[in-house]
Amino acid sequence: MLKTSKWLLLMLSAVAVAEPVAPDGPYLATDEYLTRSFPNSRPQSNTLWVSGDLRQSIEQALGHRFAGLRVQYWFDGETSAWVLDEIGKELPITIGVTIKDNSIVNVRVLEFRESRGWEVKYPFFTDQFRAASLKADGKLSRKIDGITGATLSVGAVKRIARVALIFHEHVKQQG
Repeated sequence: MLKTSKWLLLMLSAVAVAEPVAPDGPYLATDEYLTRSFPNSRPQSNTLWVSGDLRQSIEQALGHRFAGLRVQYWFDGETSAWVLDEIGKELPITIGVTIKDNSIVNVRVLEFRESRGWEVKYPFFTDQFRAASLKADGKLSRKIDGITGATLSVGAVKRIARVALIFHEHVKQQG
């Protein structure tokens, strides 16, 4: 009996140690993300007011109401960077998207607040967005593979990628 108890205690200890701690929290500071997006010289931030047709396009891409009135962005005439939040399951995920020539240069998860779905932060997932653009139907031009157990987080990142592309196109048209 004592031998079984020791074995059980050893197994429970191993499980307790092996149980991953939810890796939520900030992964990359906004300043660091912007420095990586604009390695030569970071442009001043700008404000984009979200109204009218732009608001309708954004809400269609999101599949829900867009609560913001304005969005901060960085644009150097060619490249734009966007730091946007989208709800995964219950809490916002902060995502950085850099765009040049109407296609995605990179997507990075800056902060994750949920207990599940954090795998979207890894390059094996975010690198899939590289060179994606918007098709005429508003969908991404590249297929993005999901992650088992992170469906809602994957959806949030895909929505933000589409929104950032719409914002970039709008800013480029405004000249």
